[in-house]
Amino acid sequence: MRRSRLVTLTLSMAAALTAVLAAAAPASAAAADRYVALGDSYASGVGADGYTSESGSCQRSVNAYPALYNARDKPASYRSVACSGATTADVINNQLSALSSSVTLVSVTVGGNDVGFTSIMTTCVLSGEADCIAAVNAAETKVRNELPAKLASVYSGIRSRAPSARVVVVGYPVFYQLGTVCIGLSANSRAKIDEGINLLDDVTKAAATRAGNGFADVRDIFVGHQLCSYGEKWLHALNYASLGVSYHPTAAGQAGGFYPVFRAVAG
Repeated sequence: MRRSRLVTLTLSMAAALTAVLAAAAPASAAAADRYVALGDSYASGVGADGYTSESGSCQRSVNAYPALYNARDKPASYRSVACSGATTADVINNQLSALSSSVTLVSVTVGGNDVGFTSIMTTCVLSGEADCIAAVNAAETKVRNELPAKLASVYSGIRSRAPSARVVVVGYPVFYQLGTVCIGLSANSRAKIDEGINLLDDVTKAAATRAGNGFADVRDIFVGHQLCSYGEKWLHALNYASLGVSYHPTAAGQAGGFYPVFRAVAG
């Protein structure tokens, strides 16, 4: 009788432990997914090295978060058409054709180029504080007044071509940790740039939510890994030898920042 009770108790404990572990680590839907990645340089992986030969100037990296999801979570199929420099219009005109009704998961990072990420950082680096702040102010006006409609068109286009897909919109990291000793741009310029990125992410998140999409917010996970932080930097600083990688995530930023946040939202 004691042995019977012991066996019963052991089996009950094992079942309870299995239930706890299952709740803590839900099964990924990736194995059955047909996944397509869209977007700009943050999705293609500029700055993460390991660019594929087929991607050419789009610079798709094997270290970008979509490629990491493919390698680690092993969806049934995977294709990235993300491209460096892409705007919302580029996604609509050149990337949505990769979608079909069989696609079950879509990721997209886009919007920064619509408001002039590259030109803003060029102005801030080469000109003074006043010009930098003016450039960010102009971009913020575009974010508020123009970007929501452009993002809505992208999300509508995705939904029309892949009606059953889970759509994950992936945001941008804030560049600078404030309140530290940091050479280069002035403290006011750094704070203004961060303000602009936060507005971009907030507007993008709101647009994604209105469209019924998930939003992968990478801002928190990058804290401590930003420029001017004391931890491992997950973003490239200004690089005169390779200007294109400046202010883009490193391979560690894609793996330690973008990938886990995207995966958590993708399921």
